Amino acid sequence: MDQKIAVSVVFVAAMFMNIMDTTIVNVALPTIGKQFKVAADSVDTVAIGFLVSLAVFIPVSGWLGDRFGARRVMLSSVVIFTVASALCGVAQNLGELVAFRVLQGVGGGLMVPVGMALLFRTFPPEERVRASSILIVPTALAPALGPVLGGLFVTEVSWRWVFYVNLPIGVMALVFGLIFLDSHDSERAGRLDVAGFLLSGAGLGLLMYGVSEGPFKGWGQPQIVATVAAGTLLLVLMVWVELRSTDPLIDLRLFRDSLFRTANIVMGLGAVSFLGVLFIVALFFQDGLGQSALSSGLSTFPEAVGVLLGSQVVTRSLYPNLGPRRTMFIGLLILSVALALMSLINTVGELWWMRVLMFFVGYGMAHVFTSAQAAGFATISGADTARASTVFNALRQLGGAVGVALLSTVVAEIGPVALSHGHLVPRLAAYHATFLAAAAISLMAAVAALWIDDEAAAPTMVRRGAGRPAAAEPAEAVAVSGA
Repeated sequence: MDQKIAVSVVFVAAMFMNIMDTTIVNVALPTIGKQFKVAADSVDTVAIGFLVSLAVFIPVSGWLGDRFGARRVMLSSVVIFTVASALCGVAQNLGELVAFRVLQGVGGGLMVPVGMALLFRTFPPEERVRASSILIVPTALAPALGPVLGGLFVTEVSWRWVFYVNLPIGVMALVFGLIFLDSHDSERAGRLDVAGFLLSGAGLGLLMYGVSEGPFKGWGQPQIVATVAAGTLLLVLMVWVELRSTDPLIDLRLFRDSLFRTANIVMGLGAVSFLGVLFIVALFFQDGLGQSALSSGLSTFPEAVGVLLGSQVVTRSLYPNLGPRRTMFIGLLILSVALALMSLINTVGELWWMRVLMFFVGYGMAHVFTSAQAAGFATISGADTARASTVFNALRQLGGAVGVALLSTVVAEIGPVALSHGHLVPRLAAYHATFLAAAAISLMAAVAALWIDDEAAAPTMVRRGAGRPAAAEPAEAVAVSGA
């Protein structure tokens, strides 16, 4: 079988269940808390444990892929994630569930960076936009489908099915990969940078815990202040150590590449805005407008349609002709306008307008997802792809956590409810403020996108059906005005 097909199938399936797992589990947390008779702030550890585990193991994923081979590590991570999902489904108490979620995070932390590296090694630079459009499928569908399936399972079957749903996907990906995925030669891995692993894993883990819990427990709580400070200090120390290492686990020298650096900045800011809003909009639908979990999920789903349609427009037309700089700038402007307009929604009667805006949120973000992933790796060598993927995914994961923390803090500071005639009623102004904050962050990302170097990304700017990059044609046909 064509390895481009084989790698795409395995990676899409693996990434889909990994990304969906977060949103589908969040829907089930209240029900899990009731069954295990634990408080809401305790059941949150089910989500936090997974995120912290992801953060700890993402940094070492690139080294493991280079040392043991991407195919072996990829399929092993699928096994870990799938087995952990089954164990989560049979957990008998909160302690067991959190432990199995941490195990899930081990698989998830290895799965995505190694899979992305495998994908970009399989697709040459002139096909990177096509590869990025493949990444869009799980990135778009999983977050939107999770709340819908989670609502159905919790309401009609059992919360345990939010974990069991991963089993057929994981088994399919594993069997397909064992049969069709070729072995890939290991790249030069060198010795494991133990100091880099301990500092990056502990630093990211503590920081992820702090920013995830801060909005709910209070940023002034000693526990939150200590974990955020310790995580930040360890990451600063990690930077100092890694820049002096001859064979670093986290190769920060990759940021000397201006295209890779700028693409990561744009993607990180985009993740803060987009992933933060996906979390807040579910609260807006349910707590603000009084919709059910299922109705909330269905109202969020147009975002996925927007991403899928937008990715086709980007890959077929915009990216090859305009380049990544203008493509991302246009998309981020669309995203900013859509988010700002969300602040005008006040009633359930305007729900259809909200769904239209969700479509444009996804449509605009598709310009960023596709372009940043294609352009960001344009100048990265094959030997550096795994470690570049590690950095890319760590920043995106941290950006999503920061987005949720930042926007949740805005809601908490303004107050999600107000006292009216002796009754507590939703204070929609709190959610409106978060949409405006997210719009402002998107505008910051749009400004950063203007620093993208289209000339450096030229090898990826290939029109479908063409045999050479767009930049190989007469300069006036692809020239981009200076920013």
